[in-house]
Amino acid sequence: MHSSASSSRKKKNRDVFALPEDVRTYLETAPRVELPEPFLQQLGQLADRQGVGLFVVGGFVRDLFLGISRKDIDFTVIGEALPFARFLAQHFRSKAVVYERFHTALVPIGEYRCEFVGTRREFYEPDSRKPIVKEGTLWDDLRRRDFTINAMAIALNKPFWGSLVDLFGGLRHLHQRYIQTPTDPLITFNEDPLRMLRAARFVAALNGILAQDAQRAMTMLASRIQIVSQERITEELLKLLATPHPGRGFLMLYESGLLQYVFPELHRLAGVELVQVGRQAYSHKDVFRHTLQVVDNIARQSENLWLRLAALLHDIGKSKTKHFVEGVGWTFHGHEEVGARMVERIFRRLKLPLQKLPYVQTLVRLHQRPQALVDEGVTDSAIRRLIVQAGDTLDDLFTLCRADITTRNPILAQQYLQNYDQLYRRIQEIQAQDSLRAFQSPVRGEEIMALCNLPPSPAVGYIKKALEEAILEGFLPNEYNAVKAYLIEHRDQLLSAALAYQEEFFRHQRRRRVGDPTASTE
Repeated sequence: MHSSASSSRKKKNRDVFALPEDVRTYLETAPRVELPEPFLQQLGQLADRQGVGLFVVGGFVRDLFLGISRKDIDFTVIGEALPFARFLAQHFRSKAVVYERFHTALVPIGEYRCEFVGTRREFYEPDSRKPIVKEGTLWDDLRRRDFTINAMAIALNKPFWGSLVDLFGGLRHLHQRYIQTPTDPLITFNEDPLRMLRAARFVAALNGILAQDAQRAMTMLASRIQIVSQERITEELLKLLATPHPGRGFLMLYESGLLQYVFPELHRLAGVELVQVGRQAYSHKDVFRHTLQVVDNIARQSENLWLRLAALLHDIGKSKTKHFVEGVGWTFHGHEEVGARMVERIFRRLKLPLQKLPYVQTLVRLHQRPQALVDEGVTDSAIRRLIVQAGDTLDDLFTLCRADITTRNPILAQQYLQNYDQLYRRIQEIQAQDSLRAFQSPVRGEEIMALCNLPPSPAVGYIKKALEEAILEGFLPNEYNAVKAYLIEHRDQLLSAALAYQEEFFRHQRRRRVGDPTASTE
């Protein structure tokens, strides 16, 4: 009996190495890779004990060769993937999240998020982005992946520890920064259209080149991106925006025709319109290409994703405000305010986190303001207003303004930078003396009601606003005692104006309720 159990264990341990003959043959001559994570060796030993073949695959392998550390790791299992994942969850006192339909399981292990999947093939219906999964070989599993740089695997079992599986030249392509699909890109992109966005992202991430057949396939299949959920598209767009060269990726989306489906507002910025009046030709710069240059400028300075998004959207209102004025040329008056209002609609359509909306809106709304101050002449009251309106975004606003300088004239560019530097120094001086960030009147609404014998009403807001304006104009210091004394001294005048304003406010509200067309909707 004991001998039989021992024999069974030995047979099970031998079975771990009974990989398919073609896999064994490949691994015996494959190059070995040094794996820096002791954790992987531990998983390989557990795979040996359980009698399964285990390979680390995909992004982890790619990033290993790029020198990038990551904690999300994908594994391919030759054998029973889901029982092995459950065994690991029990062994590490974790919990396996199992997706039976796709034969995958996610197991958090310490600081790692490990996803296990059996070797499989995938098939897609023409009108579906959800795969039909069937059992397959290791070769099938690697062939179904999006790009050759993501179709590499490294063996973790003891006899073949560190052996690199690279059927499609992924390592060579990675060194060349060449983005190619393992199979016909028409098939690869048709199966999961999101891969077209991923192609643009990898080009931007690696500053790479997309294979010509893949470029043609993207153009042919661009409209198929419409079957992909908005959440997946938005996640991929944000990943593209986070790369070192986001402009290259967005340009590829435009040239392939994808941008009109995934970001129509951005697509509408592209192109140059020319008007000939007599001998005078009037044109404007390509706002889309300018925008991409600004985004790349920001990407060189900051990893702040939402600042990058603000750069991408800073001129988004220009498509709606473009107007030709004879003798003057093209104008975009008010594009910053129109753009700021568009930002909210874009956030909701893309299902972006709304807590980031005020930050991005503020930057879009104010991105012209520092230049306007320089052009119109800097007054202390105008600077105070900018400080208050920008709030905590002030430093990022100036980063955006500097990145917005895309002139090819180096002398002019230097002059713009010097003007911004001079303005920023003056802002710092006024900040130091006024303490204006997160500004509001030192005398709050409750005290105004008590001093003026008012209930909560529009009149209270009017007086509070008047006190804030006096501070911003420099008539009053931003100090409680001074502002309170001013309110007491000018109480009668302020109260009279506030009550008149309130009466007009209520009259306007009544007209709106009865449908008076003369009542403004603002």
